[in-house]
Amino acid sequence: MAEVVWGLATSHVPSIGAAMDRGKTETDAWAPLFEGYRPAREWLADPEQAPDVAIVVYNDHANGIDLDVVPTFGIGTADEYPVADEGFGPRPVPVVQGHPELSLHLLEKLVDDGFDLTVFQELEVDHGLTVPLSVWTPDPGESWPCPVVPLLVNVIQYPQPTAARCYALGQALGRAIASFPQDLKVAVLGTGGMSHQLAGARAGFINPEFDHMFLDAIEKDPAKLAALSREDYIRDAGSEGIELIMWLIMRGAMNPQVRKVHSTYFVPASNTAAALALFDNRSTQLV
Repeated sequence: MAEVVWGLATSHVPSIGAAMDRGKTETDAWAPLFEGYRPAREWLADPEQAPDVAIVVYNDHANGIDLDVVPTFGIGTADEYPVADEGFGPRPVPVVQGHPELSLHLLEKLVDDGFDLTVFQELEVDHGLTVPLSVWTPDPGESWPCPVVPLLVNVIQYPQPTAARCYALGQALGRAIASFPQDLKVAVLGTGGMSHQLAGARAGFINPEFDHMFLDAIEKDPAKLAALSREDYIRDAGSEGIELIMWLIMRGAMNPQVRKVHSTYFVPASNTAAALALFDNRSTQLV
């Protein structure tokens, strides 16, 4: 039986990846953000924490899929996922290896559980997926630590799925993982956020009060966050802050009680409130 061993929620701001790619992480502008990552990265680097496969919940930014067809939820089933060219050439990071066997198992179980997923047999992945992998593993070498199952969510075009629907998908994902017949250690990454708005009259909007409430509740009371409407998220976290619903998929896949390993919060990162929250899902380690 497979099990979720840890969950990682992290912002996927493209400039975070660019700072790592260009050796800017120790500059005055970026050092506080990356110093905040350090305790989580040290914990994740311990071989005891190494997963066999990671599920990355993210949104594409019109790089791997066309805005003419935006699925509410999608899953990749490919052997590998090339890194997308987002206008400046692909990031200098490894190609993402897939895990088709787990992908197809999750697809079947989630469809049977009432979640109709679009299937991507070919998919290029953009910063929404690669930046979280870099936050986890800043120096991957020739390959990322393990194969990846991409799970895509529409947070771009109205109507986005509700927070409640995302939390329910996460719970169904947890059941689907547990039913996989092989003994696998699975990590789940929820990406995006925190509060930010990139355009319109409120461009540059950041709401630290909401963000800190969210960071507390994602650990202790995710149902509170699942009860918020689209309008709540957009009003309190900005038009792009609705990305936070993807954190609820990660959290829903985990146990009701988890142990927080580390969290950090930094403003601003590219007009964005950036955060990281790492949770251990193994009940034997709860305190």
